[in-house]
Amino acid sequence: MAAHRKSAHRKPKQRPFTGPAARTAATLALAGAATATSATGAGAAPAEPAPTAAQVRAKVDRLYHDAEVATEKYNGAKEKEAAATKAVDTLADEAARRTDRLNTARHTLGSMATAQYRTGALDPAVQLALSSDPDTYLERAAQLDRAGDRQTSLLTGIRRQLSGIARVKARADRETEALAARRAELQEHRTAITTKLADARKLLATLTADERAAYERAADAAHGGGPAQADRSVTHADRSTARASAAAPDSRAGRAVAFAHGAIGKPYVWGATGPNAFDCSGLTQAAWQAAGVSLPRTTYTQINAGQRVSRSELAPGDLVFFYSGISHVGLYIGGGQMIHAPRPGAPVRIAPIDQMPFAGATRVA
Repeated sequence: MAAHRKSAHRKPKQRPFTGPAARTAATLALAGAATATSATGAGAAPAEPAPTAAQVRAKVDRLYHDAEVATEKYNGAKEKEAAATKAVDTLADEAARRTDRLNTARHTLGSMATAQYRTGALDPAVQLALSSDPDTYLERAAQLDRAGDRQTSLLTGIRRQLSGIARVKARADRETEALAARRAELQEHRTAITTKLADARKLLATLTADERAAYERAADAAHGGGPAQADRSVTHADRSTARASAAAPDSRAGRAVAFAHGAIGKPYVWGATGPNAFDCSGLTQAAWQAAGVSLPRTTYTQINAGQRVSRSELAPGDLVFFYSGISHVGLYIGGGQMIHAPRPGAPVRIAPIDQMPFAGATRVA
């Protein structure tokens, strides 16, 4: 009896899993261990370090440069959009004029048909036989022949006018499609500019006040000084203008330089051509326009607007270009200096031309 009680309290011996049950248990154990390890690792993974102030400044500079590239593409697309708009308007005017002429011809033809209907359509021989005055009839018959010739001419003209209107409308349809494409391109570049500038502002906002001030000082030094220098340049603008104009190769170049001096201190605004704000190519275009010379709108077209000159041959009034993509331009004023519109937040100012990668120069013809 005691032996029985002892055996009743003894735990049954556990048998090890074998076969499929053993494999399932091992799989679950491994999965649990992997999950635990993953959770532990995820919790312990170090956060990605924030970019340093120097990295932020480099990214901001790159965004500003990319925005300027997009600005020049925007300027080119805007020029093409304006040309396409003018072409569509011109064709619409031409179609309206042709339609007016067609309507006049149709009215004349309708009047002739009405007159013929009223006079009846008797056979000419019968009309002659019944006429009490054959001479008068023959005279009228000649007039009818001439009227018939005129009617035939009117019909031929109407057919030509219809064909001409169809051609004009076909051209207008093609130009309208081109205009839509130009406007889509314009919107694409506008979006690229605003996005890059917004990204630059967000990055700058991650800097401390001291870091932002240091960035602005460095950017000002790279682009020719800060607002204080711009103010001094404005204060001494008359003297500087007189010296530059005297050194300019001709009076037109002198007037262009004088205009640029007068623009010092005005803000950079992408797509602007003055009089209160400029982008880089807008400034050079406006300066030479003040001298009576029409320049194209973009940096990559302005470089071909005159005779190429080497850096050693530069004279006041020459256009100086920078970066491999010809994305920036300034107006040379002598002494290794230029006047240019640098970037958003930096007004028109004097700067040394060796602060950016020099790409070429053009003397305006």
